[in-house]
Amino acid sequence: MEQCPPLSRSIAGRVAIVTGAASGMGRATAILFASEGAKVAVTDLDQSACDAVVAEIEANGGTAKAFALDVSNVDAINDVVASVAQTFGGIDILVNNAGISAFCPLDAGEQYDAVWDRALAILLTAHQRTVRAALPWLRESDAARIVNIASTEGLGATPGDTPYVAAKTGVTGLTRGMAVDLGKEGITVNCICPGPIRTGMTNNVPEEDKMLYAKRRTALRRYAWPEEVAHMTLSLVLPAASFITGAVIPVDGGLMARNA
Repeated sequence: MEQCPPLSRSIAGRVAIVTGAASGMGRATAILFASEGAKVAVTDLDQSACDAVVAEIEANGGTAKAFALDVSNVDAINDVVASVAQTFGGIDILVNNAGISAFCPLDAGEQYDAVWDRALAILLTAHQRTVRAALPWLRESDAARIVNIASTEGLGATPGDTPYVAAKTGVTGLTRGMAVDLGKEGITVNCICPGPIRTGMTNNVPEEDKMLYAKRRTALRRYAWPEEVAHMTLSLVLPAASFITGAVIPVDGGLMARNA
């Protein structure tokens, strides 16, 4: 019987791009990857915030470089991805994490159209553009991994959130489609749907409201830390995660599982 080849649980030496890496889940992911030995491209809108994450990584012995990136700009995506590949000698891992909040009522007129267009540009269109920009180098990797960050809003819906819900639902479909298209090349594409997480998007929610929501809606009765999402992302980008693709994985404390 044919034997399974060796399966590595290390990303040491791998080159990873993380978008939206200046804060929240992206920052936690970049720091975790670097602690595991990856060379990390820390990308976000704010160069100084990226620099701060890189400084933290380097202070702990890791390897990283900051790249300012507006993911709504296709030329910027292409330039940054090429610069990352040139700097580190290739690309093995891409984590599409950059995001925004996009609450807006349906009857908000022109404001709704503006929020809709921005939500789709940043939360959905940017994902496919970044993947397509990175493909020439991902195809040269022996363990190419793509992880798209969606949301439990892509599995259900909160009132007044249709632009965000539509975009995040699109990410789950895009993930499955890309998984099918790229599977023959051994490139895996998976999606994580975080639930209630302590990030910049939830900073303005009063602590008592967070606790009330978590106790009413999640099985674990709490909000998650960004690092808990980052560890799921790490699991999906391991070389050993070679037969997981097209998966849409909630990291939500049991929010989607709980009826009452």
